[in-house]
Amino acid sequence: MAELPPRKRIEDAELLRALSHPLRSALLHHLTAVGPRTASECAEAVGSTASNCSWHLRQLAQYGLVERAEGEDGRERPWRARQVGLELGELADDPVQRAAQLGVVGATLGHEQELTQRYLDSLDGLDPAWRAASGLSTYALRVSPAELTRLVEAIDALVRPYVSAIRTDAPPDARPAHLGLRAFPRIDHTGKAEE
Repeated sequence: MAELPPRKRIEDAELLRALSHPLRSALLHHLTAVGPRTASECAEAVGSTASNCSWHLRQLAQYGLVERAEGEDGRERPWRARQVGLELGELADDPVQRAAQLGVVGATLGHEQELTQRYLDSLDGLDPAWRAASGLSTYALRVSPAELTRLVEAIDALVRPYVSAIRTDAPPDARPAHLGLRAFPRIDHTGKAEE
């Protein structure tokens, strides 16, 4: 298999703050998942207005995360994501950097929760094959830090060939799908790591 393109590592606090905006996060995730779309198409998908989406897309373009793509009819040119994915790295020691990183994580989790709720709300209208293929699973693991690292890396290696932005061999019935992964030590209600 050919080498997959890397994710863009985000370390700039200003860029992180820009990505912590829920609409910008939703726009970037949408373009990454479905490919080039106009501001009007994005607005319909994320529940905003075309003018608002256009403004936020221009902001994302200033950071090099999206760009204009060639349109089919030449009237309204679509936007496309420039990155295969984003990586925040380890949480920074610097409190400003850490707050910006956590802002991005919060926006991403909010977007993921919204996508999950939309999926649950639309179950009755989904094609039975898609309902059967979908899954919501949680696992209570007992692992060492090294084992958890290996597990996350193995899942990433398994999933990356299917990433919308880089997949070239998708079958005709393929559609954008969402897959989220969270892996962390369990923390009890007092804030202590469980033993």
